[in-house]
Amino acid sequence: MAGPVTPRVTWARALAWRMERQLLAPVPAAGVVDVVSRLGGVQAQVPSSANLAVRLRSTCIGPEDVAQALADGRLIRTWAMRGTLHLLTARDAGTFLSLLAAGRPWETPAWEKWIGYTPAVVDEVRAVVREALDGGALTRDELITQLTARPRLRHLGEPLRESWGTGFKPMAWLGELAFGPSSGNRVTFVRPAASPHWGGMPDPEEAAPAALGAYLAAYGPAPLDRYRRWMGTGRIPQRMIVDWFKRSRDRLATVEVDGEEAFIRAEDLDPLMATPPTDGVRLLGGFDQWVLGPGTDDPHIIPQARRREVSRQSGWISPVVLAGGVVRGTWQLDRDTVRMVWFREAGHAPRGMLEEEVSRLSSILGHALSAEIAVS
Repeated sequence: MAGPVTPRVTWARALAWRMERQLLAPVPAAGVVDVVSRLGGVQAQVPSSANLAVRLRSTCIGPEDVAQALADGRLIRTWAMRGTLHLLTARDAGTFLSLLAAGRPWETPAWEKWIGYTPAVVDEVRAVVREALDGGALTRDELITQLTARPRLRHLGEPLRESWGTGFKPMAWLGELAFGPSSGNRVTFVRPAASPHWGGMPDPEEAAPAALGAYLAAYGPAPLDRYRRWMGTGRIPQRMIVDWFKRSRDRLATVEVDGEEAFIRAEDLDPLMATPPTDGVRLLGGFDQWVLGPGTDDPHIIPQARRREVSRQSGWISPVVLAGGVVRGTWQLDRDTVRMVWFREAGHAPRGMLEEEVSRLSSILGHALSAEIAVS
């Protein structure tokens, strides 16, 4: 007797469903926390890009709403997936951080050589950070001063002052530290638990199904390897990812997307199958989650021949033009002009839809913009 038939969909349908899930088609009147939660976090290495990513997915979020959500503790900004800074909801942050902490990536010879960490040193740093930040926000220098006052931690002074703050990442993953309000031009750190909205740090076995479900709800259907890369290759052992996946298997459905096996939440299968393809156009800013969620090497999102135009030197991710969920061009803001480059192989540029998107961008940025479209 034959087994159940695996549902089949095209990438065009899958990307249309994903656009709806990522609040891009249609764009709803969603709040800041709802947008960030839906995306499973928003990369925030560049705060202005994170702000734009959120505002492009709602018809009612103002220019200061992300900052207000950070100030009142509904959002936190901390090192998370792939070791990069993210906006996360205070309610959900512990779910993702718990898995990064479970991987204990700092317990490697490289970390000991680079930062000077050993398991005992990390435990002591954690205790000092928790006690120091219980009193409120501290600048990085103030926190380093308290740490290096301990004889066994004096060797950490130089590596902790390294500009990228790598040495503080284990404390972020352990849920002990997040970015606080700026003090002039200096960053500060706070304890996430100080937020009344903090959801705590669940056990990894509890967090794993929730984190995988959150990813597939925004970036599915997707193979497991895309989720592993999103969390951060090398930060969580693959055996852990596979084990967590197996524990979540009864909540997932398998689909075949143009011949490729992928997974989706079981509850999303019927909506996926009912979603028609779209030719809708969207302008997205730099470092947008549409690109970063699946990764810049996903050829279904970014044509391989165009990857260098999106993923540029020094880790810079260009603003992109989407059509039907596929990157069909890039753009940049030059004063009051949105200069778009439409990829030649994508066919005729839909000028009317592109100009509508520029008009939408004008309303978000608060000043009139003109459109200039080139083909390359």
